[in-house]
Amino acid sequence: MYCSGLFGLSFRKYNLTMKTLFFTFMLCVSASLFAHDLNGTVVNQDNERLEDVYVFNQRTSTAVYTDHNGNFKLEDVEVGDIIMLSYIGFKNYTLTITEKDLNRIITISLEQANISLTQVQITPEVNTLNKFVDVDIKTNPVKSSQELMRKVPGVIIGQHAGGGKAEQIFLRGFDVDHGTDVAIGVDGMPVNMVSHAHGQGYADLHFLIPETVDNINFGKGPYTASVGNFNTAGYLNFKTKKRIEESSVSLEYGQFETLRTVGVFNVLDDDNHSAYVAGSLNLTDGPFESSQNFNRYNVMAKYNYRLPQDQELTLTMSHFTSKWDASGQIPQRAVDQGLIGRFGAIDDTEGGQTSRTNINIEHTKYLTDTKTLSTNAFYSKYDFELFSNFTFFLEDPENGDQIRQFEDRNLYGFKTVLSDKFYDTATNFEYQAGFGLRYDNADDVQLSRTKNRKELLERLAFGDVDETNIYGFLNTEFEFGDFKLNPGLRLDYFKFDYVNNLTESYDNASETKLTASPKLNLIYTPTNTVQLFAKTGIGFHSNDTRVVTANNGEDILPLAYGADLGGIFKITDNLVFNTALWYLFLEQEFVYVGDAAIVEPSGKTRRLGIDAGLRYEPLSWLYLYSDINYTYARSINEPEGQDYIPLAPDFTSTGGITIQNLNGFSGGLNYRYLDDRAANEDDSIVAEGYFVTDANINYTYKNYTFGIAIENLLDTEWNETQFATESRLQNEVEPVEEIHFTPGTPFFLRGKVTVTF
Repeated sequence: MYCSGLFGLSFRKYNLTMKTLFFTFMLCVSASLFAHDLNGTVVNQDNERLEDVYVFNQRTSTAVYTDHNGNFKLEDVEVGDIIMLSYIGFKNYTLTITEKDLNRIITISLEQANISLTQVQITPEVNTLNKFVDVDIKTNPVKSSQELMRKVPGVIIGQHAGGGKAEQIFLRGFDVDHGTDVAIGVDGMPVNMVSHAHGQGYADLHFLIPETVDNINFGKGPYTASVGNFNTAGYLNFKTKKRIEESSVSLEYGQFETLRTVGVFNVLDDDNHSAYVAGSLNLTDGPFESSQNFNRYNVMAKYNYRLPQDQELTLTMSHFTSKWDASGQIPQRAVDQGLIGRFGAIDDTEGGQTSRTNINIEHTKYLTDTKTLSTNAFYSKYDFELFSNFTFFLEDPENGDQIRQFEDRNLYGFKTVLSDKFYDTATNFEYQAGFGLRYDNADDVQLSRTKNRKELLERLAFGDVDETNIYGFLNTEFEFGDFKLNPGLRLDYFKFDYVNNLTESYDNASETKLTASPKLNLIYTPTNTVQLFAKTGIGFHSNDTRVVTANNGEDILPLAYGADLGGIFKITDNLVFNTALWYLFLEQEFVYVGDAAIVEPSGKTRRLGIDAGLRYEPLSWLYLYSDINYTYARSINEPEGQDYIPLAPDFTSTGGITIQNLNGFSGGLNYRYLDDRAANEDDSIVAEGYFVTDANINYTYKNYTFGIAIENLLDTEWNETQFATESRLQNEVEPVEEIHFTPGTPFFLRGKVTVTF
């Protein structure tokens, strides 16, 4: 087309000489002979197509990733070019281009290998750090949902209710509580619960069996158009495996009458079908003087079917149920006075039970080599009951202050995304356009005063919540040489309905709100060893339906304004450094007093911080990593000295050393550090920090693996969660406000054996 256009112009307008025409003709012939597009498909040894394989031309320093169907298209390729392919968990592959390769669609088969940093390359992706953290996960597999979240750089987790309650999360200077400012999902299905009986955004990830997790897609800050509610500090999306290579059964036993057994079974695997089932049982009494009596049962089944006409269907079903007793958060003075020990209890009738059943359907249609239509639809049945006592005898000196939180929820939703890539233009361009719906129907959401779990004393809140979120988003990416511009826009519509069942007459309140969340990211990748980025965006966290309707729709969707500036540097093939300077402004901080039937929106806040991480692989079997995070967090409208944000961490760090496949041995030593932090607004009460180390070692012989795991290797005395709480003990005249804490696990030894087949 271009050459014919030249000839047409020549004859009609410029009357070029035959010599000029000859050279023009030779130029076009040369371009057609020497500059081509390379088209290919990448598969593994079982002929399964591989997504996100890195394909790099050493001559032009251009690179692409394979798409959902394992296909790639690399432009401006000549005979003799050296093409390098890399993919985590597979040997690097090098191909020297011949003329034959340029005249057909080539198929490249990658061979599996040990996980290595050399398999991960820097490209103009918006969340490149995900790929390096994948190495952390695969070199040191995890065995609990707590450990899964800890794999995300900067995330610190705490448990304070006998193991059954959702974890307390810390990220980027936030005490996220149980999920107010981090959006969490699994296979496209949301985990956070809006308008939850215990707190807004409550995210219980315990239905996920760690052995089934393939990777974690995460992002810090509100910069991703496809993620909506609760995406202020960041988001975490867990992807489970489509299929498994081998079946396995594990048995783990340790101190405190702890037992965990898990089985993952490959039940179907051929060219078009695959299926596996997984189940686990967790039991423990814990280190507490009053037994936790904790038990949790998980089961999951996943089926994948390659349909005719380039379609794929995946069905996932899972269920978990959990029951436990808890010793709660105890006051420091009770320990200091010798009334109880560190693992004692003031009220040992705390505890609860919860369950969740999920059905998730994913369908993908490959419309062309580059265009894909993906849809997932989900349903969850969720039940929650929790008994707690935080203030002991402050409100009721006779019966005590035990409360019961309860809800019965049905969650429905879907999301459809159309994506396409355009390579044959002056500027490479791709987009993802999606829309979706989430509907929560939570009945009998209640907070009651109880005694010994059995006797109902008073209902403080009791009603039905119906919350609808309809959304659409457009994410675009433009490549200009070494630059990628990533503008995006998200629209969210919310409808909040609340029926108050405590009133005699029908009392229904309703509010609606529409919000827009623009994003703009700029990525600069001058080489395949350096990436610099600047990210900006607006996110939001929705308020609780009960607060929205009670306040006539004020502050329904308080916004978060964020910016990141940083880079990722692959200093050598086996050494990677990343850093980011960031800022986040919130129109409204969430400070929950949900355990007293109040959800208390606070004022404006700002956070300024720096993240840094290092990953190093000095030997093929030795891997080291560390992440450090510093945040300066303050309330804006409060006087100096009274502007601390309670429990907001200012300095955290995680890291470790991992050994893999060293003469049959593997294992690691990991640490996590959380600095002292203000527990109240004037820093007069301090939550003490901690440094805790965990270790594990495994030996594999044929199809058997024997292992030992130790939590808190140094037997550190530490407090896992802490709160500044006003309480009164039974014989006290006046209440006292001070630190209440849940003690962290002491030295905890477990042994394990795994059989694969």
